[in-house]
Amino acid sequence: MSKISSALLLSLLALSLFLAACGSDKPAEEAAAPAEQAEQAAAPAEEAAPAPAEEAAPAAEVKTFINGIDFGFPPFGFVDDQGNPAGFDVESVNWIAEKMGFEVKHQPMEWEGIIPALTSGKIDFIASGMSATAERAEIVNFTIPYYQVTQVLLVGPDNAMTLEEMLTTGQKLGAQRGTVTYQLLETYLAEGKYDFELVPYDSTDLSLEDLKIGRIVGSGMDSSIAYEMMKGTDYKVAGTFEAPPEDYAYAVRKEDKELLEMLNKGLELLMADPYWGELKAKWDIPTE
Repeated sequence: MSKISSALLLSLLALSLFLAACGSDKPAEEAAAPAEQAEQAAAPAEEAAPAPAEEAAPAAEVKTFINGIDFGFPPFGFVDDQGNPAGFDVESVNWIAEKMGFEVKHQPMEWEGIIPALTSGKIDFIASGMSATAERAEIVNFTIPYYQVTQVLLVGPDNAMTLEEMLTTGQKLGAQRGTVTYQLLETYLAEGKYDFELVPYDSTDLSLEDLKIGRIVGSGMDSSIAYEMMKGTDYKVAGTFEAPPEDYAYAVRKEDKELLEMLNKGLELLMADPYWGELKAKWDIPTE
């Protein structure tokens, strides 16, 4: 074999080995690609941060309303021996507040200033044996009525005079300021048909203290509180004043339409519930 042939043979052999090497590398690379892809799929997605959880919507704020009550008007509203607000109206409003989803605070105060306290925003409503008179309705709005009363004169056991006699013979008669009875007696005096002295008091309880020691001969009041005051005592009703019966209702400011609607709904639910009868029995509310 010549040198040229030998050289040609060696060149062909080297080329064959080179091509064989190149052909064996490609399958290895292709085989490695799926393995790398599998590793990438198995690896946790560090780049994709979890989406932040949505914050829960804040709970609706529960409103708190202030109910103004007379500090001495049992059994509807008063302050008990422990200094706590108590009475038929207090427990009625507590039930309504729970049903209608609001909080309530009962604020005892002088009755004469209770409507000014309402209109000035110191309290939000009045649920305390308030008569829904036409005069008051010019200033406030009233709920549906829930009780009815008349105006009477309470006297001691030894008083034998009739109501007419006490109204026409210069006797001293007491009544709580700001009440329907007090306003009625003021009207009687203004008309000039009667002859008596009207003695004002901050509460019915105080008038009865004076009745007991003879400073007055009679105390005018709603029939509901007269019934309460006669319990365990020898007081008696001398007569009923000539005036139409009065309805008790809750009072709210003229502009508080939503609160009025809520209280009306609550009263309707309460008066249709057996608890209404239980409350009347507990507080010995007389039949109208």
